[in-house]
Amino acid sequence: MSTVLLTKRIEFAASHRYIKPEWDEAKNRAVFGLCYNPPSHGHNYMVEVTVVGEVDPKTGMVVNLFDLKRILLNVLEEFDHKNLNLDMPYFKERIPTSENLARVLWTKLDAQKAIGMLHAIRLYEDEDLYAEVTAAAGLDVASITRRYSFMAVQDSNQGREWDCFVTVHGAIDPVTGMVTDIGALNRVVQEKVVQTFDHRDLRQVLETQSVTGEQLVEHIWKQLASSLASGRLSNVRLVQSRDLSFEYAG
Repeated sequence: MSTVLLTKRIEFAASHRYIKPEWDEAKNRAVFGLCYNPPSHGHNYMVEVTVVGEVDPKTGMVVNLFDLKRILLNVLEEFDHKNLNLDMPYFKERIPTSENLARVLWTKLDAQKAIGMLHAIRLYEDEDLYAEVTAAAGLDVASITRRYSFMAVQDSNQGREWDCFVTVHGAIDPVTGMVTDIGALNRVVQEKVVQTFDHRDLRQVLETQSVTGEQLVEHIWKQLASSLASGRLSNVRLVQSRDLSFEYAG
């Protein structure tokens, strides 16, 4: 029998701070940037939990949605409106990054057999940044996705806003709790993408008579792939409008 993926989305709020107490302030700020600032900062997290399984011939469902929602609420209640650094024992020895928090949620949800088999957990800090862990990759590995935007003219005299989602995949650093240095990633994307294209004519930048979304997303990939300080570029998604997007994965 074929399998089906089912995804449930739910919100919770929590605060955190990125800090290594054994490091001095200069090193903490160099590695964690604004996330180091005391006392902490909060997020309205959105978590997407995807389970996989066969469709029950009696119920027509992969998992009972009432049970799934109840279990998710029970698990997330422990984290809701908490300071992850101070209130959660899971982060006494590790930094509560999105990658580490996604791993902790995976461990707790994976123990709940009533929800079936976990396939993926995607954790949004906000609409511009999310981390994802999957059963296929294992809990020592994650992906982090960041959204960037620029305004550019394509094939007319009118400009449009483009959203560029950059996904980096790799092992979670046991010291920093991160897949990649987000500050370094921001600097690279700003230089290679945003500053290159923002308020420019794409035809002039790429020195061609016309530019398609397919050509642009591949060009962005090539500019970024060899420039990352850590992690592996796994996907670039370029959103031209609500109805049209392009992806390239090398």
